[in-house]
Amino acid sequence: MPRIREQNHIIRSKNHDSGREEIGEMIKIPYLTALSTYFSYGLLFAFGQFRDFFRKIFDSWHSSNLQGYAPICLGLEDFYIRRLYLRIQDCFGRPISSSPGAWFDVVERHSNDNNKTLKRTTKVTRCLNLGSYNYLGFAAADEYCTPRVIETLKRFSPSTCSPRVDGGTTILHNELEVCVANFVGKPAAIVFGMGYVTNSAILPVLIGKGGLIISDSLNHNSIVNGARGSGATVRVFQHNTPSHLEEVLRQQIAEGQPRTHRPWKKIIVIVEGIYSMEGELCKLPEIVAICKKYKAYVYLDEAHSIGAVGKTGRGVCELLGVDTADVDIMMGTFTKSFGSCGGYIAGSKELIQYLKYTCPAHLYATSISPPAAQQIISSIKVILGEDGSSRGAQKLARIRENSNFFRSELQKMGFEVLGDNDSPVMPIMLYNPAKIPAFSRECLKQNVAVVTVAFPATPLLLARARICISASHTKEDLLKALEVISQVGDLVGIKYFPAESDKQHQEPGALKLE
Repeated sequence: MPRIREQNHIIRSKNHDSGREEIGEMIKIPYLTALSTYFSYGLLFAFGQFRDFFRKIFDSWHSSNLQGYAPICLGLEDFYIRRLYLRIQDCFGRPISSSPGAWFDVVERHSNDNNKTLKRTTKVTRCLNLGSYNYLGFAAADEYCTPRVIETLKRFSPSTCSPRVDGGTTILHNELEVCVANFVGKPAAIVFGMGYVTNSAILPVLIGKGGLIISDSLNHNSIVNGARGSGATVRVFQHNTPSHLEEVLRQQIAEGQPRTHRPWKKIIVIVEGIYSMEGELCKLPEIVAICKKYKAYVYLDEAHSIGAVGKTGRGVCELLGVDTADVDIMMGTFTKSFGSCGGYIAGSKELIQYLKYTCPAHLYATSISPPAAQQIISSIKVILGEDGSSRGAQKLARIRENSNFFRSELQKMGFEVLGDNDSPVMPIMLYNPAKIPAFSRECLKQNVAVVTVAFPATPLLLARARICISASHTKEDLLKALEVISQVGDLVGIKYFPAESDKQHQEPGALKLE
Protein backbone atom coordinates (compact mmCIF):
# COMPACT_ATOMS: atom_id res chain seq x y z
CA MET A 1 0.00 0.00 0.00
CA PRO A 2 1.39 3.46 -0.89
CA ARG A 3 2.76 5.42 1.98
CA ILE A 4 1.46 8.83 2.94
CA ARG A 5 3.07 11.31 0.56
CA GLU A 6 4.50 13.77 3.04
CA GLN A 7 4.40 13.55 6.77
CA ASN A 8 7.03 16.29 6.73
CA HIS A 9 6.01 18.69 4.01
CA ILE A 10 8.51 21.27 2.83
CA ILE A 11 7.04 24.27 1.05
CA ARG A 12 9.24 25.15 -1.90
CA SER A 13 9.16 28.03 -4.33
CA LYS A 14 11.50 28.91 -7.11
CA ASN A 15 12.61 32.39 -8.02
CA HIS A 16 13.30 31.94 -11.72
CA ASP A 17 14.64 35.43 -12.20
CA SER A 18 17.54 34.83 -9.83
CA GLY A 19 17.63 31.04 -10.12
CA ARG A 20 17.52 30.85 -6.32
CA GLU A 21 15.45 28.22 -4.55
CA GLU A 22 13.63 29.33 -1.45
CA ILE A 23 12.75 26.66 1.08
CA GLY A 24 10.09 27.54 3.58
CA GLU A 25 9.41 26.09 6.99
CA MET A 26 8.71 22.42 7.46
CA ILE A 27 5.02 21.74 8.05
CA LYS A 28 3.76 18.39 9.29
CA ILE A 29 0.53 17.00 7.91
CA PRO A 30 -1.71 15.98 10.85
CA TYR A 31 -1.53 12.28 11.51
CA LEU A 32 -5.31 12.32 12.00
CA THR A 33 -5.66 13.07 8.28
CA ALA A 34 -3.47 10.10 7.39
CA LEU A 35 -5.28 7.77 9.76
CA SER A 36 -8.75 8.86 8.63
CA THR A 37 -7.77 8.32 4.99
CA TYR A 38 -6.53 4.80 5.69
CA PHE A 39 -9.64 4.07 7.76
CA SER A 40 -12.03 5.40 5.08
CA TYR A 41 -10.51 3.29 2.32
CA GLY A 42 -10.39 0.29 4.62
CA LEU A 43 -14.09 0.70 5.38
CA LEU A 44 -14.98 1.02 1.70
CA PHE A 45 -12.94 -2.03 0.79
CA ALA A 46 -14.42 -4.08 3.64
CA PHE A 47 -18.03 -3.27 2.73
CA GLY A 48 -17.23 -3.83 -0.95
CA GLN A 49 -15.85 -7.30 -0.26
CA PHE A 50 -18.86 -8.01 1.96
CA ARG A 51 -21.25 -7.09 -0.86
CA ASP A 52 -19.26 -9.11 -3.39
CA PHE A 53 -19.52 -12.17 -1.15
CA PHE A 54 -23.30 -12.02 -1.09
CA ARG A 55 -23.37 -11.20 -4.81
CA LYS A 56 -21.60 -14.48 -5.57
CA ILE A 57 -24.13 -16.38 -3.44
CA PHE A 58 -27.14 -14.84 -5.19
CA ASP A 59 -25.57 -15.20 -8.65
CA SER A 60 -24.97 -18.91 -8.04
CA TRP A 61 -28.75 -19.41 -7.91
CA HIS A 62 -29.21 -18.09 -11.44
CA SER A 63 -28.04 -19.84 -14.59
CA SER A 64 -25.78 -17.90 -16.93
CA ASN A 65 -24.94 -18.22 -20.61
CA LEU A 66 -21.31 -17.55 -19.67
CA GLN A 67 -21.03 -20.51 -17.32
CA GLY A 68 -17.55 -22.00 -17.63
CA TYR A 69 -16.01 -18.79 -18.96
CA ALA A 70 -13.38 -16.93 -16.99
CA PRO A 71 -14.59 -13.47 -15.82
CA ILE A 72 -13.72 -10.93 -18.49
CA CYS A 73 -13.32 -8.22 -15.83
CA LEU A 74 -11.33 -9.37 -12.85
CA GLY A 75 -8.97 -7.89 -10.32
CA LEU A 76 -8.51 -4.92 -8.04
CA GLU A 77 -9.30 -2.40 -10.77
CA ASP A 78 -12.68 -3.98 -11.47
CA PHE A 79 -13.47 -4.05 -7.75
CA TYR A 80 -12.43 -0.41 -7.43
CA ILE A 81 -14.67 0.65 -10.31
CA ARG A 82 -17.73 -1.21 -9.06
CA ARG A 83 -17.48 -0.48 -5.36
CA LEU A 84 -15.76 2.91 -5.18
CA TYR A 85 -15.71 4.76 -8.50
CA LEU A 86 -19.36 4.23 -9.47
CA ARG A 87 -20.48 5.75 -6.17
CA ILE A 88 -19.01 9.11 -7.20
CA GLN A 89 -18.86 8.89 -11.00
CA ASP A 90 -21.06 12.00 -11.32
CA CYS A 91 -17.90 13.94 -10.36
CA PHE A 92 -16.05 12.70 -13.44
CA GLY A 93 -16.64 12.94 -17.17
CA ARG A 94 -19.12 15.78 -16.95
CA PRO A 95 -20.28 16.65 -20.49
CA ILE A 96 -20.13 20.26 -21.66
CA SER A 97 -22.09 21.98 -24.43
CA SER A 98 -19.86 24.94 -25.28
CA SER A 99 -16.24 25.79 -25.98
CA PRO A 100 -13.97 25.31 -22.92
CA GLY A 101 -13.25 28.97 -22.33
CA ALA A 102 -13.02 30.75 -18.98
CA TRP A 103 -16.72 29.92 -18.55
CA PHE A 104 -18.52 26.99 -20.13
CA ASP A 105 -21.88 25.20 -20.08
CA VAL A 106 -21.99 21.99 -18.05
CA VAL A 107 -24.77 19.53 -18.94
CA GLU A 108 -26.70 18.34 -15.90
CA ARG A 109 -27.12 14.60 -15.35
CA HIS A 110 -29.24 12.50 -13.02
CA SER A 111 -29.28 8.89 -11.88
CA ASN A 112 -32.11 6.57 -10.83
CA ASP A 113 -29.89 3.69 -9.76
CA ASN A 114 -27.48 5.16 -7.22
CA ASN A 115 -24.99 6.42 -9.81
CA LYS A 116 -24.55 3.14 -11.69
CA THR A 117 -25.76 4.93 -14.79
CA LEU A 118 -26.10 8.64 -15.50
CA LYS A 119 -28.58 10.19 -17.92
CA ARG A 120 -28.07 13.59 -19.51
CA THR A 121 -30.81 16.17 -19.22
CA THR A 122 -31.57 19.21 -21.37
CA LYS A 123 -30.53 21.56 -18.58
CA VAL A 124 -27.13 23.29 -18.61
CA THR A 125 -25.32 25.30 -15.97
CA ARG A 126 -22.93 28.13 -16.77
CA CYS A 127 -19.80 27.44 -14.72
CA LEU A 128 -16.39 28.95 -14.16
CA ASN A 129 -13.92 26.60 -15.83
CA LEU A 130 -11.01 25.60 -13.59
CA GLY A 131 -10.41 22.22 -15.20
CA SER A 132 -9.49 22.61 -18.89
CA TYR A 133 -5.92 22.89 -20.18
CA ASN A 134 -6.83 26.12 -21.93
CA TYR A 135 -3.69 27.86 -20.71
CA LEU A 136 -3.57 30.73 -23.21
CA GLY A 137 -7.28 30.96 -23.96
CA PHE A 138 -7.10 29.69 -27.56
CA ALA A 139 -9.77 27.02 -26.98
CA ALA A 140 -12.51 29.63 -27.38
CA ALA A 141 -13.13 31.70 -30.51
CA ASP A 142 -10.15 33.92 -31.32
CA GLU A 143 -10.19 36.98 -33.57
CA TYR A 144 -7.06 35.86 -35.45
CA CYS A 145 -7.17 32.04 -35.31
CA THR A 146 -10.85 31.23 -35.81
CA PRO A 147 -11.40 32.88 -39.25
CA ARG A 148 -8.30 31.13 -40.60
CA VAL A 149 -9.43 27.78 -39.23
CA ILE A 150 -12.83 28.22 -40.90
CA GLU A 151 -11.19 29.06 -44.22
CA THR A 152 -8.98 25.98 -43.90
CA LEU A 153 -12.02 23.81 -43.25
CA LYS A 154 -13.63 25.13 -46.44
CA ARG A 155 -10.47 24.69 -48.51
CA PHE A 156 -9.40 21.25 -47.26
CA SER A 157 -11.71 19.11 -45.10
CA PRO A 158 -12.18 18.03 -41.48
CA SER A 159 -9.84 15.09 -42.14
CA THR A 160 -7.25 13.98 -44.68
CA CYS A 161 -8.58 10.41 -44.43
CA SER A 162 -5.06 9.14 -45.05
CA PRO A 163 -1.68 8.60 -43.36
CA ARG A 164 1.12 11.06 -43.98
CA VAL A 165 2.98 8.73 -46.33
CA ASP A 166 -0.05 8.25 -48.60
CA GLY A 167 -2.32 11.23 -49.25
CA GLY A 168 -2.31 12.75 -45.80
CA THR A 169 0.36 15.42 -46.17
CA THR A 170 -0.91 18.87 -47.09
CA ILE A 171 1.04 22.09 -47.38
CA LEU A 172 -0.26 22.89 -43.89
CA HIS A 173 1.48 19.86 -42.39
CA ASN A 174 4.80 20.88 -43.88
CA GLU A 175 4.31 24.47 -42.74
CA LEU A 176 3.35 23.31 -39.26
CA GLU A 177 6.50 21.20 -38.86
CA VAL A 178 8.72 24.11 -39.88
CA CYS A 179 6.77 26.44 -37.58
CA VAL A 180 7.09 24.09 -34.58
CA ALA A 181 10.80 23.48 -35.16
CA ASN A 182 11.50 27.21 -35.26
CA PHE A 183 9.32 27.85 -32.22
CA VAL A 184 11.01 25.29 -29.96
CA GLY A 185 14.50 25.98 -31.29
CA LYS A 186 15.36 22.68 -33.00
CA PRO A 187 16.42 21.96 -36.60
CA ALA A 188 13.38 19.84 -37.48
CA ALA A 189 10.08 18.48 -36.16
CA ILE A 190 7.43 15.86 -36.92
CA VAL A 191 3.76 16.16 -35.90
CA PHE A 192 1.15 13.55 -34.99
CA GLY A 193 -2.61 13.59 -34.62
CA MET A 194 -2.68 12.56 -30.94
CA GLY A 195 -0.58 13.70 -28.00
CA TYR A 196 -0.71 10.40 -26.09
CA VAL A 197 0.50 8.46 -29.13
CA THR A 198 3.41 10.85 -29.56
CA ASN A 199 5.04 9.31 -26.50
CA SER A 200 3.70 5.76 -26.65
CA ALA A 201 4.56 5.26 -30.34
CA ILE A 202 7.86 7.14 -30.47
CA LEU A 203 9.71 5.49 -27.59
CA PRO A 204 9.61 1.95 -29.08
CA VAL A 205 11.13 3.40 -32.27
CA LEU A 206 13.92 5.27 -30.46
CA ILE A 207 15.11 2.43 -28.27
CA GLY A 208 14.74 -1.33 -27.96
CA LYS A 209 16.30 -4.41 -26.46
CA GLY A 210 19.76 -3.67 -25.11
CA GLY A 211 18.87 -0.08 -24.37
CA LEU A 212 18.19 1.58 -21.02
CA ILE A 213 15.37 4.00 -20.20
CA ILE A 214 15.65 5.94 -16.95
CA SER A 215 12.31 7.53 -16.21
CA ASP A 216 11.06 9.92 -13.53
CA SER A 217 8.81 8.05 -11.11
CA LEU A 218 5.88 10.40 -11.82
CA ASN A 219 6.09 10.48 -15.60
CA HIS A 220 2.84 10.37 -17.56
CA ASN A 221 1.16 7.07 -18.44
CA SER A 222 1.93 7.59 -22.14
CA ILE A 223 5.64 7.52 -21.29
CA VAL A 224 5.20 4.47 -19.05
CA ASN A 225 3.39 2.52 -21.78
CA GLY A 226 5.85 3.64 -24.45
CA ALA A 227 8.79 2.54 -22.32
CA ARG A 228 7.19 -0.84 -21.59
CA GLY A 229 6.44 -1.40 -25.26
CA SER A 230 9.99 -0.61 -26.34
CA GLY A 231 11.52 -3.79 -24.97
CA ALA A 232 14.28 -1.74 -23.34
CA THR A 233 15.26 -2.12 -19.70
CA VAL A 234 13.43 0.48 -17.61
CA ARG A 235 14.71 1.98 -14.39
CA VAL A 236 13.03 4.68 -12.32
CA PHE A 237 14.55 7.52 -10.32
CA GLN A 238 12.95 9.44 -7.48
CA HIS A 239 10.70 12.20 -8.69
CA ASN A 240 12.60 15.31 -9.73
CA THR A 241 15.70 14.28 -7.77
CA PRO A 242 18.88 14.76 -9.85
CA SER A 243 21.11 13.21 -7.19
CA HIS A 244 19.18 9.94 -7.34
CA LEU A 245 19.21 10.07 -11.15
CA GLU A 246 23.01 10.23 -11.04
CA GLU A 247 23.11 7.34 -8.58
CA VAL A 248 20.91 5.20 -10.85
CA LEU A 249 22.93 6.13 -13.94
CA ARG A 250 26.24 5.31 -12.28
CA GLN A 251 24.96 1.99 -10.99
CA GLN A 252 23.41 0.92 -14.30
CA ILE A 253 26.46 1.90 -16.35
CA ALA A 254 28.69 -0.07 -13.98
CA GLU A 255 26.48 -3.18 -14.08
CA GLY A 256 25.61 -3.08 -17.80
CA GLN A 257 22.89 -5.17 -19.38
CA PRO A 258 21.18 -7.90 -17.33
CA ARG A 259 22.90 -11.31 -17.43
CA THR A 260 25.48 -10.41 -20.12
CA HIS A 261 26.74 -7.22 -18.41
CA ARG A 262 27.55 -5.79 -21.81
CA PRO A 263 27.52 -2.00 -22.19
CA TRP A 264 24.10 -0.48 -22.92
CA LYS A 265 23.45 0.23 -26.58
CA LYS A 266 22.02 3.63 -25.61
CA ILE A 267 20.61 5.35 -22.53
CA ILE A 268 17.64 7.75 -22.58
CA VAL A 269 16.59 9.81 -19.55
CA ILE A 270 12.92 10.89 -19.73
CA VAL A 271 11.49 13.82 -17.77
CA GLU A 272 8.54 16.22 -18.05
CA GLY A 273 8.70 20.00 -18.20
CA ILE A 274 5.72 20.44 -15.87
CA TYR A 275 4.40 17.35 -14.12
CA SER A 276 0.68 17.29 -14.82
CA MET A 277 -0.47 15.87 -11.49
CA GLU A 278 1.98 17.80 -9.31
CA GLY A 279 2.37 21.15 -11.08
CA GLU A 280 6.12 20.99 -10.44
CA LEU A 281 8.76 22.27 -12.81
CA CYS A 282 11.47 19.84 -13.85
CA LYS A 283 14.97 20.51 -12.48
CA LEU A 284 16.19 20.54 -16.04
CA PRO A 285 19.59 22.29 -15.69
CA GLU A 286 20.82 19.75 -13.14
CA ILE A 287 19.42 16.80 -15.08
CA VAL A 288 20.98 17.96 -18.36
CA ALA A 289 24.36 18.38 -16.64
CA ILE A 290 24.19 14.82 -15.28
CA CYS A 291 23.17 13.38 -18.66
CA LYS A 292 26.07 15.15 -20.34
CA LYS A 293 28.43 13.74 -17.75
CA TYR A 294 27.30 10.15 -18.38
CA LYS A 295 26.60 10.53 -22.13
CA ALA A 296 22.87 9.82 -21.83
CA TYR A 297 20.25 11.27 -24.15
CA VAL A 298 17.65 13.68 -22.70
CA TYR A 299 13.99 13.21 -23.67
CA LEU A 300 11.86 16.16 -22.51
CA ASP A 301 8.06 15.97 -22.47
CA GLU A 302 6.71 19.53 -22.60
CA ALA A 303 3.01 18.72 -22.89
CA HIS A 304 2.05 21.14 -20.11
CA SER A 305 4.92 23.62 -20.37
CA ILE A 306 5.27 24.51 -24.05
CA GLY A 307 3.41 27.74 -24.73
CA ALA A 308 2.53 28.19 -21.06
CA VAL A 309 5.84 29.20 -19.45
CA GLY A 310 8.87 31.19 -20.50
CA LYS A 311 9.10 34.82 -21.58
CA THR A 312 7.98 34.02 -25.13
CA GLY A 313 6.16 30.77 -24.34
CA ARG A 314 8.94 28.45 -25.42
CA GLY A 315 8.67 26.25 -22.33
CA VAL A 316 10.95 25.21 -19.51
CA CYS A 317 14.16 25.50 -21.53
CA GLU A 318 13.51 29.21 -21.93
CA LEU A 319 12.25 29.60 -18.37
CA LEU A 320 15.20 27.82 -16.75
CA GLY A 321 17.89 29.01 -19.15
CA VAL A 322 18.68 25.65 -20.77
CA ASP A 323 20.04 25.60 -24.31
CA THR A 324 17.69 23.53 -26.49
CA ALA A 325 20.77 22.03 -28.15
CA ASP A 326 21.41 20.20 -24.86
CA VAL A 327 18.00 18.46 -25.04
CA ASP A 328 18.19 15.67 -27.60
CA ILE A 329 14.48 14.90 -28.05
CA MET A 330 11.80 17.51 -27.34
CA MET A 331 8.22 16.32 -27.18
CA GLY A 332 5.10 18.40 -26.71
CA THR A 333 1.36 18.50 -27.38
CA PHE A 334 -0.95 21.01 -29.01
CA THR A 335 -3.90 20.21 -26.75
CA LYS A 336 -3.05 22.67 -23.99
CA SER A 337 -1.64 26.07 -24.87
CA PHE A 338 -2.55 26.01 -28.57
CA GLY A 339 -6.23 25.06 -28.38
CA SER A 340 -5.93 22.19 -30.85
CA CYS A 341 -5.01 18.48 -30.89
CA GLY A 342 -1.98 16.33 -31.61
CA GLY A 343 1.66 16.34 -30.61
CA TYR A 344 5.18 16.80 -31.94
CA ILE A 345 8.73 15.54 -31.67
CA ALA A 346 11.54 18.03 -32.36
CA GLY A 347 15.21 17.20 -32.70
CA SER A 348 18.01 16.90 -35.20
CA LYS A 349 17.26 16.54 -38.91
CA GLU A 350 18.69 13.02 -38.86
CA LEU A 351 16.41 12.00 -35.98
CA ILE A 352 13.25 13.40 -37.56
CA GLN A 353 14.04 11.83 -40.92
CA TYR A 354 14.55 8.48 -39.19
CA LEU A 355 11.18 8.78 -37.42
CA LYS A 356 9.42 9.56 -40.69
CA TYR A 357 10.72 6.28 -42.09
CA THR A 358 10.06 4.09 -39.05
CA CYS A 359 7.38 5.48 -36.69
CA PRO A 360 4.01 3.64 -36.93
CA ALA A 361 2.10 6.78 -35.88
CA HIS A 362 3.49 8.52 -38.98
CA LEU A 363 3.25 5.58 -41.37
CA TYR A 364 -0.16 4.16 -40.48
CA ALA A 365 -2.22 6.69 -38.51
CA THR A 366 -4.36 9.36 -40.16
CA SER A 367 -2.56 12.69 -40.20
CA ILE A 368 -3.57 15.62 -38.05
CA SER A 369 -6.73 17.40 -39.23
CA PRO A 370 -5.98 20.41 -41.50
CA PRO A 371 -8.16 22.83 -39.47
CA ALA A 372 -6.39 21.63 -36.31
CA ALA A 373 -3.02 22.23 -38.00
CA GLN A 374 -4.08 25.73 -39.00
CA GLN A 375 -5.17 26.46 -35.42
CA ILE A 376 -1.69 25.57 -34.17
CA ILE A 377 0.06 27.67 -36.80
CA SER A 378 -2.17 30.67 -36.11
CA SER A 379 -1.84 30.42 -32.32
CA ILE A 380 1.97 30.26 -32.57
CA LYS A 381 1.89 33.39 -34.73
CA VAL A 382 -0.20 35.16 -32.08
CA ILE A 383 2.21 34.06 -29.34
CA LEU A 384 5.18 35.39 -31.31
CA GLY A 385 3.41 38.63 -32.25
CA GLU A 386 3.41 37.78 -35.95
CA ASP A 387 -0.29 38.62 -36.12
CA GLY A 388 0.67 42.28 -35.80
CA SER A 389 -0.48 42.65 -32.20
CA SER A 390 0.89 42.23 -28.69
CA ARG A 391 -1.87 39.84 -27.60
CA GLY A 392 0.54 36.91 -27.36
CA ALA A 393 2.83 38.71 -24.93
CA GLN A 394 -0.20 39.85 -22.94
CA LYS A 395 -1.51 36.28 -22.71
CA LEU A 396 1.86 34.99 -21.47
CA ALA A 397 2.10 37.76 -18.87
CA ARG A 398 -1.49 37.14 -17.78
CA ILE A 399 -1.17 33.40 -17.28
CA ARG A 400 1.97 33.84 -15.21
CA GLU A 401 0.32 36.58 -13.14
CA ASN A 402 -2.90 34.61 -12.73
CA SER A 403 -1.09 31.40 -11.76
CA ASN A 404 1.17 32.98 -9.16
CA PHE A 405 -1.65 35.03 -7.66
CA PHE A 406 -4.02 32.07 -7.40
CA ARG A 407 -1.39 29.76 -5.93
CA SER A 408 -0.34 32.37 -3.38
CA GLU A 409 -3.92 33.00 -2.26
CA LEU A 410 -4.71 29.30 -1.91
CA GLN A 411 -1.64 28.80 0.26
CA LYS A 412 -2.58 31.77 2.41
CA MET A 413 -6.00 30.22 3.00
CA GLY A 414 -4.37 27.07 4.41
CA PHE A 415 -4.74 24.63 1.52
CA GLU A 416 -1.97 22.18 0.75
CA VAL A 417 -1.05 23.22 -2.80
CA LEU A 418 1.59 21.32 -4.75
CA GLY A 419 3.84 22.66 -7.47
CA ASP A 420 6.04 25.65 -8.27
CA ASN A 421 5.53 29.28 -9.10
CA ASP A 422 4.79 30.05 -12.78
CA SER A 423 3.11 26.67 -13.22
CA PRO A 424 -0.57 26.97 -14.27
CA VAL A 425 -1.28 23.55 -12.73
CA MET A 426 -1.97 23.59 -9.01
CA PRO A 427 -3.23 20.47 -7.20
CA ILE A 428 -5.11 20.93 -3.92
CA MET A 429 -4.69 17.84 -1.77
CA LEU A 430 -7.90 16.14 -0.62
CA TYR A 431 -6.62 12.72 0.61
CA ASN A 432 -9.82 11.33 2.14
CA PRO A 433 -12.11 9.53 -0.36
CA ALA A 434 -15.24 11.15 1.08
CA LYS A 435 -13.80 14.60 0.33
CA ILE A 436 -13.43 13.89 -3.40
CA PRO A 437 -17.15 13.99 -4.25
CA ALA A 438 -17.91 16.52 -1.52
CA PHE A 439 -15.45 19.09 -2.88
CA SER A 440 -16.49 18.55 -6.50
CA ARG A 441 -20.24 18.66 -5.89
CA GLU A 442 -20.18 21.64 -3.56
CA CYS A 443 -18.09 23.67 -6.03
CA LEU A 444 -20.47 22.77 -8.85
CA LYS A 445 -23.43 23.93 -6.77
CA GLN A 446 -21.80 27.36 -6.72
CA ASN A 447 -21.11 27.32 -10.48
CA VAL A 448 -17.41 26.50 -10.25
CA ALA A 449 -16.32 23.43 -12.23
CA VAL A 450 -13.22 21.70 -10.87
CA VAL A 451 -11.47 18.46 -11.74
CA THR A 452 -10.90 15.95 -8.96
CA VAL A 453 -8.28 13.27 -9.53
CA ALA A 454 -8.09 9.93 -7.78
CA PHE A 455 -6.82 6.39 -8.34
CA PRO A 456 -5.65 5.15 -10.85
CA ALA A 457 -4.46 8.57 -12.09
CA THR A 458 -2.80 9.09 -8.69
CA PRO A 459 -1.76 6.71 -5.90
CA LEU A 460 -4.75 5.49 -3.92
CA LEU A 461 -4.15 7.73 -0.89
CA LEU A 462 -3.20 10.90 -2.75
CA ALA A 463 -6.50 12.17 -4.16
CA ARG A 464 -6.53 15.83 -5.15
CA ALA A 465 -8.40 18.56 -6.98
CA ARG A 466 -6.37 19.83 -9.93
CA ILE A 467 -6.84 23.50 -10.74
CA CYS A 468 -5.78 24.69 -14.20
CA ILE A 469 -5.48 28.45 -14.62
CA SER A 470 -5.94 30.22 -17.94
CA ALA A 471 -4.88 33.56 -19.37
CA SER A 472 -8.56 34.06 -20.22
CA HIS A 473 -9.52 34.22 -16.53
CA THR A 474 -10.19 37.76 -15.35
CA LYS A 475 -9.51 39.16 -11.91
CA GLU A 476 -13.21 38.79 -11.08
CA ASP A 477 -13.15 35.13 -12.17
CA LEU A 478 -10.22 34.33 -9.92
CA LEU A 479 -11.68 36.16 -6.93
CA LYS A 480 -14.98 34.30 -7.33
CA ALA A 481 -13.13 30.99 -7.58
CA LEU A 482 -11.09 31.75 -4.46
CA GLU A 483 -14.21 32.71 -2.53
CA VAL A 484 -16.05 29.52 -3.50
CA ILE A 485 -13.04 27.24 -2.94
CA SER A 486 -12.42 28.82 0.46
CA GLN A 487 -16.04 28.27 1.52
CA VAL A 488 -16.06 24.70 0.27
CA GLY A 489 -12.65 24.10 1.85
CA ASP A 490 -14.04 25.10 5.23
CA LEU A 491 -17.15 22.97 4.71
CA VAL A 492 -15.26 19.86 3.57
CA GLY A 493 -12.30 20.33 5.91
CA ILE A 494 -9.33 20.38 3.55
CA LYS A 495 -7.48 23.40 4.92
CA TYR A 496 -4.73 21.34 6.45
CA PHE A 497 -2.51 24.32 7.37
CA PRO A 498 -3.30 27.43 9.41
CA ALA A 499 -4.41 30.41 7.34
CA GLU A 500 -2.32 33.56 7.31
CA SER A 501 -3.60 36.57 9.22
CA ASP A 502 -5.02 39.64 7.52
CA LYS A 503 -1.84 41.47 8.43
CA GLN A 504 0.22 38.96 6.47
CA HIS A 505 -2.17 39.31 3.54
CA GLN A 506 -1.32 43.02 3.39
CA GLU A 507 2.45 42.76 3.74
CA PRO A 508 4.42 45.10 1.46
CA GLY A 509 5.63 43.38 -1.68
CA ALA A 510 2.88 40.77 -1.61
CA LEU A 511 1.84 39.58 -5.07
CA LYS A 512 -1.08 41.56 -6.42
CA LEU A 513 -3.25 40.96 -9.45
CA GLU A 514 -3.65 44.12 -11.45
